[in-house]
Amino acid sequence: MTLPFTPQTDVKPEVEAFFDPQTNTISYVVKDPGSNACAIVDSVLDIDYAAGRLSYDSADAIIDYVKRNDLVVEWIIETHVHADHLSAAPYLQEKLGGKTGIGEKITIVQDTFGKVFNEGTEFQRDGSQFDRLFKDGDSYTVGAMTAHVIATPGHTPACQTHVIGDAAFVGDTLFMPDGGSARADFPGGDAGTLYDSIQRVLSLPDETRLFMCHDYGPNGRDIKWETTVGDEKTHNIHVGGGKGKDEFVKMRTERDATLDMPKLIIPSLQVNMRAGEVPCDPDGNPTLKVPLNKL
Repeated sequence: MTLPFTPQTDVKPEVEAFFDPQTNTISYVVKDPGSNACAIVDSVLDIDYAAGRLSYDSADAIIDYVKRNDLVVEWIIETHVHADHLSAAPYLQEKLGGKTGIGEKITIVQDTFGKVFNEGTEFQRDGSQFDRLFKDGDSYTVGAMTAHVIATPGHTPACQTHVIGDAAFVGDTLFMPDGGSARADFPGGDAGTLYDSIQRVLSLPDETRLFMCHDYGPNGRDIKWETTVGDEKTHNIHVGGGKGKDEFVKMRTERDATLDMPKLIIPSLQVNMRAGEVPCDPDGNPTLKVPLNKL
C-alpha cells in the first residue's frame, strides 16, 4: 500500500509516555533529538464525573516534565476526538504554548455530535477551535524533524496516525498485539474502513515503533504501549497473520455489539469536539449536557 511520503526510520525521536490509570490513556511528549523542540500527543484532563469536578494532575505531570527538561512545545496533537477521556489541550497551550492540531474531518464529528448534544448556532462546526486541520499526506515540523500525517478513519472519521521519524502515534486505530483493534460502531465509524486504515499503518517499515493511545492489560499483563509494525503484522489478534477484511469486519461487528459505551463518552465528546474547551451555559458557567437515548 502506497504511503504519501517516504518513511525516515533513521530519525529517532525521544518519546516519553504518561499513563493515566483512570482512562487507560497514554499521552506522549515527542522530542527532537537534535534540539529542545517537542510535541505533545493525546493529553488528558482529569474529571471526577460523579462529582462534576475537573482537575489537572495528568496535565501538570506533562508540564513538569517539559519545564524540567527545558523543552519547547511546538504542537499539541489530537489523533482523534476521543470518546473516553477529556483533552487538556487548552490548559497545556496556556501554560506551554504550541499549536493545536487534529484531522480535517473533525467537522464531520462536530456536525454529528452537535446534533446529539443539541448545540446551538454558536457552536462552530468548521474545526476553527483548532489551530490547524490536517489532511491526509500533510506534514509539519517538530524542531528539525518532519512529522507526516496519515488519515486512518474507521474508529472515527477524523482519526489520523502521526509518523515522526521511526515512531508512529496511532491513536485508537490499533492496540497492542494482544489487544487487537478499537471498536468501529460509534457514529461515523466503519469496520471495513478501519481494516483499510490498519493496513496503511502496517505498510510502514517493520522496524517502525508504534505508540498506542490506550492499553487495558489483557489477561492481567502489565500495561504496555509500544510495539512495532513487524510485531503487529505477525501477532495482532485481529489483523495479524494475514487475516482478511471480511473476517475482520465480521469479528469487529459481532464484538462491537457486545460493548458498553465508554464511561466518559458524554463529557469527552462535548469537550473534545471543542478542542478541549468546556462548554458553558448562557451565564458563562462550565456546564455539560446529558442527552437521553441518543447514543
